[in-house]
Amino acid sequence: MKRIPAVKGVMTPFPYSIAIDAPVSEALEFMRRAKIRHLPVVENDKLKGIVSDRDIKLMLGPDFAYPRAEECTVREAMAPDSYIVDLSTPLDVVLDHMATHRIGSAVITRKGKLVGIFTSTDACRAYADLLVREFGNAKGTDAA
Repeated sequence: MKRIPAVKGVMTPFPYSIAIDAPVSEALEFMRRAKIRHLPVVENDKLKGIVSDRDIKLMLGPDFAYPRAEECTVREAMAPDSYIVDLSTPLDVVLDHMATHRIGSAVITRKGKLVGIFTSTDACRAYADLLVREFGNAKGTDAA
């Protein structure tokens, strides 16, 4: 009987992180450069939560004009109650929780230390890989 894999097999290991008291402008610029939407937040090497581009947009408003991103800290924008799981957590548990609670990421830890991040992009990539393994590669087929 096949077992459902753990989230560690499909997570993005060694994720970027940002200091809790860093300016929001720094987080925003880093996310743009790295082309990511979720950034774990740390304080003295301890995981404190996660900040997303959506958290920042909600805080700064639609025109990013007020309050100014340079004047706010990541602490003010972050979600301290982020979804945190151990790397041995079964993938179906993580996916179900993310879908049920409509969240875009899970922070992955090992013994309380940040080791990875699992996002909706990782989920899509894993599902695409599963489909290719199950049905073969669809590249080169005619499109309707």
